[in-house]
Amino acid sequence: MTVSTDSDAAATAAVSDDPPAPRSRRGLIITAAALVIGLLLGAVVGLLYRPLTEPKDNSVEAGFLRDMSTHHAQAVEMSMIAHANSDDQAVVTLAGDIALTQQGQINYMQAWLRDWHLSPTSTDSPMTWMPGGPGEVVNGLMPGMATPAQLDTLRKATGKQLDIQYLQLMRQHHLGGIHMAQEAIDLSKNKDVDWLAGTMVASQQGEITVINDMLKQLGSS
Repeated sequence: MTVSTDSDAAATAAVSDDPPAPRSRRGLIITAAALVIGLLLGAVVGLLYRPLTEPKDNSVEAGFLRDMSTHHAQAVEMSMIAHANSDDQAVVTLAGDIALTQQGQINYMQAWLRDWHLSPTSTDSPMTWMPGGPGEVVNGLMPGMATPAQLDTLRKATGKQLDIQYLQLMRQHHLGGIHMAQEAIDLSKNKDVDWLAGTMVASQQGEITVINDMLKQLGSS
């Protein structure tokens, strides 16, 4: 039989009642200083890293967004002409969809340029961001764009001729836009630009299929 003595009990109580040993004041100061330094370094790295990763003024991304904004603006203009003057409900609907889609994409592109602190326009010639691109510009017009004479003819057209001219011009316009967007996907290193260019390719390829069907119904090609 084991008998506890008063001295044993007192020793046990003394051990259990002792408060935990306080941390070294010096250790706390070092830990706090390390946290502050870490936060400051993180903030500095964040400030330095963002400008380095944002597209520059002469980048593929900036050039593509600027040129495609101009390219889209003409598509919106042609679509608004057809939307306002066509008597064919299918043409009116398609023109409205194209105008809304491409104007929305223009808004995306211009917003990104502003976020990158870049001008929405450039003094550079069109297509300089794309290898061989300047050689594809004809009389200042990028691939697929309508000439001033074609736009003037479209404004004056009526009835079936308006519908056919609009559809043919828009198909050519889309082909040029797809070509530019595919080049941007290949050359760009920005995931947002790649995403937007990809949506352009997909939507415009689908619209070309619709346009071809509509032209057949109108007895044209």
